[in-house]
Parts: sequence; C-alpha cells; structure tokens
Amino acid sequence: MRIIFMGTPDFSVPTLLALVEHGHEIVACYSQPPRPAGRRGLELKKSPVHEAAEKLGIEVRTPASLKNDEQAQAFADLNADVAVVVAYGLLLPEAILSGTEYGCYNGHASLLPRWRGAAPIQRAIMAGDSHTGMMIMKMDKGLDTGDIAMGERVAIGENTTAGELHDTLSILGADLMTRAMSALERGSLHLKEQPIEGVEYAAKIDKAEAHIDFSLDAQATHNLIRGLAPFPGAWCEMHIAGKWERVKLLRSIADPELEIAQAKTTSDARGLAIGCASGAVIITTLQKAGSKAMAAAEFLRGAPVEGVR
Repeated sequence: MRIIFMGTPDFSVPTLLALVEHGHEIVACYSQPPRPAGRRGLELKKSPVHEAAEKLGIEVRTPASLKNDEQAQAFADLNADVAVVVAYGLLLPEAILSGTEYGCYNGHASLLPRWRGAAPIQRAIMAGDSHTGMMIMKMDKGLDTGDIAMGERVAIGENTTAGELHDTLSILGADLMTRAMSALERGSLHLKEQPIEGVEYAAKIDKAEAHIDFSLDAQATHNLIRGLAPFPGAWCEMHIAGKWERVKLLRSIADPELEIAQAKTTSDARGLAIGCASGAVIITTLQKAGSKAMAAAEFLRGAPVEGVR
C-alpha cells in the first residue's frame, strides 16, 4: 500500500523499517522538526525517524503544525492509502485524520483504555502494573480513544526498567503494525470499540517527579526509579566527600523487610540501601552528573555516601 509514516523518536524506527521490508511504499515521512543540540545548542539535530527515512531515500516533512489548509492539502496530495502514526508528537486535526482512503492507524504502547496519553510506558511501571502491551488503533478526534484493530500483552518483570520495556514494545509494535496493514490491504482488518471502563491517563513526565525524597514505601520508590530509567532518570542528592552532589538512580531492588530510617543509608551486599517510609530500596546502579553509570559497589569504593536528600 501507499503509506504516509508519521513518527519521531527511536521507538518509531522499527515500524518504519518493517513496513518498508514488507513491500509497502512509504510516500512521505512526517517527523518533528530538528531540535537544537550540542553543548551550546547551536546545532540542529534531526529526529531518529528523519535520519532513518533519509537513508531510505524517503521524502521527510517537518511542519511545526498541521492545523492549516496548506498542510492539509499537501497531505491529501500524496494520494496515500493510509497513514501510520507511531509517537509522532503532534495532534492530528480532522483534515489529516480523514486525508487518506483508510484513515490513520496508531501504534500505542499500552493496553488501552489504560494509559492513554504521552507516557504510557513510564506510567505503567510507576503504577506497579504487572502487564502492559502494544495496540494498533484507528485514530479519531479523541486522545487515544479510537477503535482497536490489534493488540498483544507483555509481562512487566519486577525489576524491568522503562528503557527495557520501551525496546520490547518497539519491536512488538513493528510486528503488529505490519500484520495490521496486511490485513487492511486484504480487507480483513476488524475493529472493536475500546471498553469504557478502566481509563487511565499517562500524563507527560514532569521534571519534578524525578526527584526522590524517599517518603514513599520501598516498592513505590523502586517503581519510580525503574519507571524513569534511563531517561530522565530518578535522582537525589548525596553527601559525598563533604559536599552534596546530584546522582541518578538507574537500577534498584525493593526490600520491604529491611528497616532503615527514612533517607538514611547503609552498605548492603547488594548495593547501597536507602530507607524509605517503610522498607528500603537497594540501589545497584547509579550515575553522578558528568560521569558514566556504574555499579553501586564500584561507586561506593570511590565515593562513600554520608547522606541523601
């Protein structure tokens, strides 16, 4: 089929590549505009989808908005059969949603209607969910409210990080989307309405959420750490060699039975133990600003921790 692909981050790239490998014609790629990068922000960095599409010789379009007649006409003039959307990052107005023969199909990283919105992977882990999934949905005007075409469940391990789940769902999403497009082409893709019960919204991660004050219990603190790893990274300040330093906590283990005073630390065979409102988290991987990530044992050899806040 003739497909318009709309996506921006690394998460979207496997789906683009899979559609090409399955013989579909990608008539254009839409992606977020290049962003300032480099130490001074003077360079403009193209998105991962933008770079992948250029390597494939596909036209890339990077409008700042799609909410005007000119963009709607340019979209329609591509004469595409369908649009595939994976983590694009712009709201699609009605003219775009209806701008192809079959509409727009979105790859969304949750078991809809749970975790509609911007950060479904992180929110599922932060909430302590035992399962999530990937779904293909025909888009409508609402926020992830469209009819479901296809989906698959994925277990979330007790120590799974957002980065690990991101990679799993990215590959699964590529497989599901190619299967959905093949079924659409054959005329055998069946849609069903989302349930009206169980709706949860996955709000964009606020920077303030990443600062851990250890006022939650051990499991909730552990879920926060792994839900924000590796990016943006949950963090606290540690008192090291007489000064406070910001440190990201990248991997942890929850120990509800280990009792340590809240925000106090102690050495543990598994890593650095920090007391929570109840129980403790054992930090196994951490990273000081400007340094590489390292195992807790290595970190503590060079920087004994005298306190956290």
